[in-house]
Amino acid sequence: MADADVDEVDRAILHALQADARNTSSSEIADRAGTSDSTVRKRIQRLEDEGAIKGYSAEVDYETAGYPLRMLLYCTASIAERGDLVPAILEIDGVVSVQELVTGEKNLLVTAVGESDSDITPIAQELIDMGLTVADEVLVRSYRTTPFSDFARE
Repeated sequence: MADADVDEVDRAILHALQADARNTSSSEIADRAGTSDSTVRKRIQRLEDEGAIKGYSAEVDYETAGYPLRMLLYCTASIAERGDLVPAILEIDGVVSVQELVTGEKNLLVTAVGESDSDITPIAQELIDMGLTVADEVLVRSYRTTPFSDFARE
C-alpha cells in the first residue's frame, strides 16, 4: 500500500482503531471521518487486506498481570542473519517484541517481561546461545503508547 493510497478517511480510521479498536464502532468512526458506516467497514477491510492493519491485540499492562519487569535487550547480529533470527527470538519464553534496527552496531531490540531477574537472565542466555551479542540491557520503569498523531483528522 503506497502512502498516496491512504487518504484522510483512512487516517481517521487508523487513528480511531489505534486509540480503541475494541470499543469504537464503525458508525462512530464514520461520524468522526464524515463518511458512512458502510464506507468505514469497506475501508477497514481494504486496510486489512493490503496489510496496513496487521491485526488487533490487547494492550497488556504486564505489571498488573504479574510481570513487573520489562527489559530492553540491545543485541548485535550479523546483518545477513538479523531478519532471519526474529521468528526464533519471538519463540523465547518471556520475549514480547523484537525490532530490527538499521543503524549502529546494536541492530536488534528485544523486549522481554518477567516476574524477577531470574526470568530475564535465561532470555539473555538464549540470545547469546543463538549467536547474538547482548550489547546492553535496560530496565524500563514505565511504557505508554498513543495513536500516531498524523492519523488524527483535522
